[in-house]
Amino acid sequence: MPTTYLALLRGINVGGKNKLPMKDLTGMFVEARCAGVRTYIQSGNVIFQAAPGVAPKIPDRIAAQIAKQFGYRTPLVLRTRDELREVLRNNPFLEAGAAEETLHVMFLADLPGSSAVAGLDPARSPGDEFVVRGREIYLRFPHGAADSKLTNAYFDSKLATTSTVRNWRTVTKLLELMGA
Repeated sequence: MPTTYLALLRGINVGGKNKLPMKDLTGMFVEARCAGVRTYIQSGNVIFQAAPGVAPKIPDRIAAQIAKQFGYRTPLVLRTRDELREVLRNNPFLEAGAAEETLHVMFLADLPGSSAVAGLDPARSPGDEFVVRGREIYLRFPHGAADSKLTNAYFDSKLATTSTVRNWRTVTKLLELMGA
């Protein structure tokens, strides 16, 4: 029985760079034997169904297709509907009453080691906060994300993984679209 997945691509259609039409992206997922493929906004959010044997191959296969067809490589992180549901349940900033418009989630491709997490600098970006829970980093940017030093590059290098960020509104909408 197929499982519902969310693919989160990093850095496409941002500021005129790494252009990728959603129609082409949808076609890549269909060619990769995925069903019910839908995209949400232009920033690389793809909801699809796939058999358990197909899903683990999707990140490498789609990244290779994008590189071949568009000439750049982009990371892709997968989550199941149940995993995304847990992400929404586990936001420590929401539990503490933070304003939703200040919240973001960084999705990690791999589970970081505890020593790597312990080595993160909580004072790296004064005023901003983060909490690592499993393969997610919950972020609070009270003055906006644009000037934060809590970037993909920082976390990727410190945690030896690949990440992509979505704002809280997008995360909640994606779960809704997955049939929460």
